[in-house]
Amino acid sequence: MANAELQHHLVNAWSVGWALYIGTVTVWIVLQRRPPLSTVLWILVLALLPYVGYIVYYFLGPQRLKRRRIKRLRSRLLIASQTERALLREHEHQIPPTVARMAALGRTACDIPLSSATDVRLLVGGAQTYDAFVEAICAAREHIHVEFYIFDPDRIGTAIRDLLAEKARQGVAVRLLVDALGSDRLGRRFLAPLREAGAQVGFFHNVRIGRRWRPVTNYRNHRKILICDGKLGFTGGLNVTDDEDERTRPDAYHDVHLRIEGGAVRWLQMVFLEDWAYATKQRTDDRELDALLPEMPPGEHHVQILTSGPDDPRQAIHRMQVAAIHAATERVWLTTAYFVPSEPALMSLTSAAQKGVDVRLLVPRRSDSLVVTAASRSYFDELLEAGVKVWEYQDRMLHSKTLLVDDTYSFIGTANFDNRSFELNFEVMALVYGETMARQLGRQFELDLRQAARVAKDRETPFPRRLFDSFARLFSPML
Repeated sequence: MANAELQHHLVNAWSVGWALYIGTVTVWIVLQRRPPLSTVLWILVLALLPYVGYIVYYFLGPQRLKRRRIKRLRSRLLIASQTERALLREHEHQIPPTVARMAALGRTACDIPLSSATDVRLLVGGAQTYDAFVEAICAAREHIHVEFYIFDPDRIGTAIRDLLAEKARQGVAVRLLVDALGSDRLGRRFLAPLREAGAQVGFFHNVRIGRRWRPVTNYRNHRKILICDGKLGFTGGLNVTDDEDERTRPDAYHDVHLRIEGGAVRWLQMVFLEDWAYATKQRTDDRELDALLPEMPPGEHHVQILTSGPDDPRQAIHRMQVAAIHAATERVWLTTAYFVPSEPALMSLTSAAQKGVDVRLLVPRRSDSLVVTAASRSYFDELLEAGVKVWEYQDRMLHSKTLLVDDTYSFIGTANFDNRSFELNFEVMALVYGETMARQLGRQFELDLRQAARVAKDRETPFPRRLFDSFARLFSPML
């Protein structure tokens, strides 16, 4: 009898404790004002997994993001004087009112003003892009800043490493920043020649217990940036890997990159310097500023560098692309490796098509993620119903991330048209205004369509695939 009463009291105590726990964590999470679906999911996780769920929430949930934002703010303050110098060196630009409003939105969303370039070139494929990298690195005299999500110790990675080491031995300041997850194959032996030559190496979101233990998937640095002497810069979709070099692999990813000369490069430089300060806690000496941010004359091409990441709730890239699509009057041509749009992004595409804009979407027939490919397919019916024309790239894995709106807005960079790029990754895009880049990007889009098959509105899809696609879509917020 005593044992039964003891068990009854223990059950009651556990029930009261569990209720208090649920009430406490519910209030805690609700007060953070996260999106409703996210809030409910986290409450369920913590309710069903009281101890494990709390650990997951602490390391992966919004509190971790809050800590990242605080750390990111510190790195921003570290380079505040350098940012002020960059702003002082920017010129006034005479632009049409519509472009001025878009540029103002970009500045408000990510604190980077409209700039200019003396030359902008679209690079297509690994061979052309890596050759341009090598040429730029060989010509550098002051510094070389390299930032990539993936830098593999393979044929092209070794070639670039050896070239960087040679430049470091010549007295050029070389800094290499890579993402700890994307570049987890880089080991001490591979990096030794760089460090011995005097180059500096940093890892973004590294882990203390050893890089062979994979760090968390979220909050990755997906940016790809190369800067030489502060005057020549590159950004786009290509990583440093044989997977994107058709000279090494016939099935290499199909991708594009952008080469920029002129004043806009200073804003790629500021993105790198902030990421470097954040990852390494090293502040660049102000005495280097003349070399890092050289004076450059204004150019004829208007360019705005856009950044976004989990540290900034303004979602500049997402916001700017949706705004550009809403402003479209003639065409919206979108190429993306992963198509898992937010509700506002999806509505912008369907609304543009419904008002008569030529909206085209090009995605890979099969990406390197089975679940993402399935989730992408789940959106095809509503896109086609609205009048959006959809193509699947057949030849190889399509890895490009571009958006062309009318003859006015050309987006080229690292962000896919998906929730992970919009919210969870650190991304960078170059928005080039005007017809010159629009012609280049439009011509390449039409060439890519020759390797693609158009998705028919009345196509037949087997039930198992439709079911799998629908289930994959449930995970869209996390893909």
